[in-house]
Amino acid sequence: MNKQYGISLTEMIVTLVIVSILASVALPYARIGVQRVKETELKYALRKIRSALDSFHNDWDAERFPKQAEGVGEYGFPKSLEVLIVGVDKGDAKGTTFRYLRRIPDNPMFIGDDPQEQWQFRSYQDDIDSRIWGGEDVYDVAASTDRLAIDGSQYSDW
Repeated sequence: MNKQYGISLTEMIVTLVIVSILASVALPYARIGVQRVKETELKYALRKIRSALDSFHNDWDAERFPKQAEGVGEYGFPKSLEVLIVGVDKGDAKGTTFRYLRRIPDNPMFIGDDPQEQWQFRSYQDDIDSRIWGGEDVYDVAASTDRLAIDGSQYSDW
């Protein structure tokens, strides 16, 4: 009795077809999953920067540091995001400095070489729909990209 073990060419082709169908179905879900993770990171980064801006303004309002301190705009917002990292001198004898961020969070949706272009800024004096930063202070930030989110909205509108 001569028994042969192995798989036939037909069995191998059927298996490859089934695997390719499963892969073609799974790949879009994997891409959506990666995009969803990046969107969560973007929301976290925006929330972190905006919370730091609000804390900065609240401290300015409560006069925890001089109203005319270096790096502070006329309306109590930082002149740049770097001020949130470097901090503002309280003006006391100890040299106390208020810092609001350890580093500027990265924009996960940003595609480019210059990290300074990751975020789009809006000044307190700018129009609400303005896409051009007036440069006086940093009142709000948005993602600097024209890409669309999973829900169809633009990341720059978040």
